[in-house]
Amino acid sequence: MLNKIIEFSLDNRFVIVILSIMLLIGGTITASRMEVDVFPDLTAPTVVVMTEAPSMATEEVEKLVTFPLETAVNGATGVRRVRSNTMTGFSVVTVEFDWGTNIYTARQIVAEKISGVALPSGAEQPVLAPQSSLLGEVMVVGLTSDSTSMEELRTIADWSIRPRLLSTGGVAQVTVVGGDIKEYQIILKSNVVKQLGITLDEILAATASMNDNATGGIINEWGNEYIVRGLTRTTDTKAMGETVVKLNDDLSPITLADIADIQIGSKLPKMGDASVMGKQAVRLSITKQPAVGTIELTEKLDKTLEDIARTLPADVRMNTEIFRQAKFIQSSIDNIKWALFEGGILVIIILMVFLGNARTTIISLLAIPLSLLFSIIVLKIFGFSLNTMSLGGMAIAIGSLVDDAIIDVENVFKRLRERKGENPLKVIYDASVEIRSSIWNATLIIMVTFLPLFFLSGMEGRMLQPLGIAFIVSLFASMVVAITLTPVLSSYLLVRGVRNEKEVGIVRGMKRIYGRSLSYLLDNHKKIVVITTGAIFVLAAVVFMTLGRNFLPPFNEGSMAISVSALPGISLEGSRDIATLAEKKLMELPEVVTVSRKTGRAEMDEHALGTGTSEIDVPFVLKDRSRAAFFADVRERLASIKGIVFEIGQPISHRIDLLLSGTRANIAIKIFGDNLSELYRLGNEIKEATEGVEGWVDVVVEQQIERPELLVKPNRTQLAAWGITPAGFNEAMQVATIGQVVSQVYENGRTFDITLKENTMTRQALESVWVDGARGKVQLGSIATVESGSGFNTISRENVSRKLVVSGNVEGSDLRSVVGAIREIIAADITLPEGYHVAFGGQAESEQAASRTLLWTSLFAILVVFMLLYREFKKMSLTLVVMLNLPLAIIGGIFAVWATSGVISIPSIIGFISLFGIATRNGILLVSRFEHLRGEGVAIADCIKRGAVDRISPIVMTALTSGLALIPLALGGELPGNEIQSPLAVVILGGLLTSTLLNLFVVPVAYFLTTNYNKA
Repeated sequence: MLNKIIEFSLDNRFVIVILSIMLLIGGTITASRMEVDVFPDLTAPTVVVMTEAPSMATEEVEKLVTFPLETAVNGATGVRRVRSNTMTGFSVVTVEFDWGTNIYTARQIVAEKISGVALPSGAEQPVLAPQSSLLGEVMVVGLTSDSTSMEELRTIADWSIRPRLLSTGGVAQVTVVGGDIKEYQIILKSNVVKQLGITLDEILAATASMNDNATGGIINEWGNEYIVRGLTRTTDTKAMGETVVKLNDDLSPITLADIADIQIGSKLPKMGDASVMGKQAVRLSITKQPAVGTIELTEKLDKTLEDIARTLPADVRMNTEIFRQAKFIQSSIDNIKWALFEGGILVIIILMVFLGNARTTIISLLAIPLSLLFSIIVLKIFGFSLNTMSLGGMAIAIGSLVDDAIIDVENVFKRLRERKGENPLKVIYDASVEIRSSIWNATLIIMVTFLPLFFLSGMEGRMLQPLGIAFIVSLFASMVVAITLTPVLSSYLLVRGVRNEKEVGIVRGMKRIYGRSLSYLLDNHKKIVVITTGAIFVLAAVVFMTLGRNFLPPFNEGSMAISVSALPGISLEGSRDIATLAEKKLMELPEVVTVSRKTGRAEMDEHALGTGTSEIDVPFVLKDRSRAAFFADVRERLASIKGIVFEIGQPISHRIDLLLSGTRANIAIKIFGDNLSELYRLGNEIKEATEGVEGWVDVVVEQQIERPELLVKPNRTQLAAWGITPAGFNEAMQVATIGQVVSQVYENGRTFDITLKENTMTRQALESVWVDGARGKVQLGSIATVESGSGFNTISRENVSRKLVVSGNVEGSDLRSVVGAIREIIAADITLPEGYHVAFGGQAESEQAASRTLLWTSLFAILVVFMLLYREFKKMSLTLVVMLNLPLAIIGGIFAVWATSGVISIPSIIGFISLFGIATRNGILLVSRFEHLRGEGVAIADCIKRGAVDRISPIVMTALTSGLALIPLALGGELPGNEIQSPLAVVILGGLLTSTLLNLFVVPVAYFLTTNYNKA
């Protein structure tokens, strides 16, 4: 089959050239139109259900809202996990479906399930959050001003900026936090209402829809049709005050102005607060829709924001640098592209040095763009984007892409010199056929070793599979190029002049030195080779046992995401003051570019935070000190603030952790049980017991604790005596505390609530509220007791069970060591009550699952490789000789990890797996050449010496191009975008070094020993 393809290509050279040109043009156009992102879509199909229940306490919301919704969706088809977070007046239920579930199907399933749930009257209709993902936040915009009020600033954000941003194609949601929400307020004068004998029902009836227009139909007169409109709508508070509430006995009117103050004020209670550089601000968080390119969307948003900025008041400043995912993406893509470019330059240098011929170099190099562009076309066909993973796969493959072409060109080049006077096309055909079987099997083996990637499930599978696809497809394309275009170009470029050329001096010198060394070892020191290699392998195995383990290497996003939590129950203002202190300490650091804070949450925000929690975004640029020293300084400064707990992470890393465990930290120790107080006690026990674990930092116990409440308990006997129904009592309570929206004001296309409320800012004022009864008005303090109490600020659940999380990050150590130490401490020192259990989530759980999957699939891949090698050589002994590349390659990979990070991560494991396939190529080239010479009757010793010297040039060239092309990735591990590819490149680079050096001596010795043993 392969021979026929080569023959067809040489017979139809013009067609092959035209097809190659078309591939170059088509691939370039496709690449220019591809979406670019930081990662593939890592989010499992997730549907978020949000429910407002303003009048309910946390435990009431949990029992009456959250639990029924969880129960309804928990057994739905394809649901793998249900998480929830409940707080006072708000419930968020997150439903995660199996990977591969269509998101629209998932949303339909959830919508149908919750439609049949009967919720109490105090809860609003559940709504589904916009379709997006945790990694979908593309930008955070901050608005500050010197003179414009916070109320006007919030109005601008809500009614001018947010609608414009939502109208931008690709935007899923814009949430606004901070500032003051404008509302028209009717503040009742309780004593006046009592004196005039006006009931709350009368006031509500008078104010209901008080600001709505009415249509009166149509009047036809004098041949014209007139639409009749009743214009009662107004924005004038004085006009609103003239609304009649009741008539006196003398028929004189009592108006709203007589019994209430009508004013424009801020809606209370406030859900959240925001700042930029310590100054009060309004923040807008913009999230994108799925399958939308972040960079392209950011460019659209920048244009929209520029247009908006021109219309803002002169003193309003807009900051768009708080968080920009596109900045990390662009720097990541640029770093990967630069690694590709540098790798390509190193490949060119190696080819020029070893081939010493520009034409052979050009022929070999053409495999790179053709293979990469073909890979891009395939990614496009299968719906993948260009991201750091797919580009990383190409960067890792770039050195291997020329290997097939190098081997073919080198053999053609050599045979043309040797077979002077023969038909050049016949020589090219014979040279290509001679090497083709080895190339085919070696390439196939490399592709097989990447198969374990496709057995990874969850987020790690979604992240790394595009890397594997890009590598495999580009490698396959390079092999196709080598058996089609390479012989064709050789026939055009290498026929003339090549036959008189000699090998370059470096190749002749290398062959001479290698030949002498190999002869010396084969003749006298075969046992030394075997013993030394075995000893080095044992040493490498010992070193391997000392290496740490991580799930993913740390990212370098150039921005911190800091969570600061005060004691639950603290007011929004108190929490803001504490977080502002943290801001000031951060602003003192020279590396910090800007600081922006969000305290609490936005209205209907799926990322529900209590008023005691703040999130601070801190973009930074490192200067005179390392990243570790900078982070240590930040931790020291924040630790000096009393009364807070904090976690330091990075925006995208935090979201990845949240995807894994629902917690913004590397490690999540989940404690499940029924009693929240017991959960909190256990959480603090675990924290205290584990705080001494090396590398365990930012340890936080989820603040699910009781907060102060005022409990208003009506006396049922007194209610009955005064003729007050429970519904009437609750209505009076609502108006007295949070108020009741009775109508809206429409102001230049903007809508603001008209809220009826009383001024009850103190406990005494609450007890003085007048409640209407059949026998008259009575103060609330006479029919109810107001006493201090407590209730939980928030309740977290997972799979219909309450949970509390002890979370923390890993710094200066490795994940598995930290988790192992924590497990031992919990098992030895923590006694769990009956019905309670502990589970580890986050990266720890994913690392174990992924490592287990890779172990078993790697064994399967090795078995497949063994079968392919046996199919090639038809002898068990020869197959085992080539399989020696496995330990030879592993040696270098282990020492490379030990010399750099000292930690093995999932990318490192993949590096070990793929390394074996890449390194096997050299063994196949050697053994196949040995067998070819033996078939010609050459003696075993001469066969090995001649065959090894004959193959050293392509072996060294392919090893150098594959290895040196990875140097930019290996050395640039701290650069954004290179973090995942770098550990993989380090392993492959180190493994290629040892496998190539040892392969050139160990495989010939092993071949000699096994051949002589078989003879005996």
